[in-house]
Amino acid sequence: MPLLEVSDLVTEFDTDEGRVRAVDQISFSADAGVTLGIVGESGCGKSVTALSIMRLLPQPMGQIAGGSILFQGRDLTQLPLAEMEKVRGNEVSMIFQEPMTALNPVHTIGKQLAEVLLLHKDYGHEKALKESIDILDRVGIPSPDVRMGEYPHQLSGGMRQRVVIAIALACKPALLIADEPTTALDVTIQAQILELIKELQADMGMSVILITHDLGVIAETCEQVVVMYAGKIAEKGSVYDVFDSPSHPYTRGLLASIPRLDTEPKSKLSIIEGMVPGLLDLPPGCRFENRCRFAEDSCTLSAPPIHTIQGQHDVSCFRWQDI
Repeated sequence: MPLLEVSDLVTEFDTDEGRVRAVDQISFSADAGVTLGIVGESGCGKSVTALSIMRLLPQPMGQIAGGSILFQGRDLTQLPLAEMEKVRGNEVSMIFQEPMTALNPVHTIGKQLAEVLLLHKDYGHEKALKESIDILDRVGIPSPDVRMGEYPHQLSGGMRQRVVIAIALACKPALLIADEPTTALDVTIQAQILELIKELQADMGMSVILITHDLGVIAETCEQVVVMYAGKIAEKGSVYDVFDSPSHPYTRGLLASIPRLDTEPKSKLSIIEGMVPGLLDLPPGCRFENRCRFAEDSCTLSAPPIHTIQGQHDVSCFRWQDI
C-alpha cells in the first residue's frame, strides 16, 4: 500500500464570480521513502493540492468537493478536525513557500519550534527547548542556542527557511510536503536547501512531495513526477520515463523551454504560445487545446482520458502516440 494515495480529488473555491474548480479529479500516489515532484505553471493547482492534503484550505470559501486522500490507510478528508490536528505537523508536515510569512514575527524562533514538540510529544518545557536546539543544529543553523532567542526578522532568508524546515521535521513526519521551498532564495542557497532536505530524508526515511516550477530540480531530486495543467494531471510517471519519453505536448513544451548549452549562439528560447484558460471559462475538451500544435477537432469536444503508456507512466492526451 502506498504511504499516500490521492484518488479523484476535487477542490473548489467560492468566489464573487462563482464557484471555481482549482483541482479537478486528480489521482496519484507516493510510496514510502520516495520523492514525488509536482510541476506546472502558476495557477495549475499544485499548491491547492498540497493544502488539500493538509486540510489547510482557506475557510469558508475553499472545500474538498470529492475524492479521497488516503494516508497510511486513513482517509484524511473524513477525519474530524481534532484528529486531523494530531496528524498535521506530526505525521504529515509542510514547508510553505515564503518563510517570512510562515513564521510568526512576534515570537522567537525557540518558542515557535518548541510549540510543535509540546503540542505533539509528551515533552516538558525544558526537554522541548533542548530538543529544539538539537533540531536547529541538525538543519545547519550556527549557534543554535543563540538563535533560539532571536526573531524571524533577525535571520537571513536562507536561515529562516532552515527554521521552517526544522519546525516541519521536529516530529519526524512520515511525509513532508515542500511547496516551492527555494522560491525566495538565491541560487546558491537554493542548492543548499535542496541538499539539506535530501540528507534529512535519507536520515529519517520519510517521503517527500516537492512542488516546484523547475524541471531541473525535479530531475535532480525526484523519483516520480506529476505534471499538472489547469487543475488536471497532464502526465505522470517515473522521472526517467517522463523525461526520456515525454508524451504530452505540454510536457514536451516545458522540456523544450529549458535553456541548453549545446544550442546555437543567439538562438531564441522555445516558448509555449498562448495563455492558460481561466478557471471560470474552461473549455469542454482538452484544457491545453488552445496552445497545442497537435490539436484536432476531437480535442475540443471532450476531455481526453488517461492512457497508460507502460508501467506507471500515464498521459492525458488523445494524440499521445502521434507526437
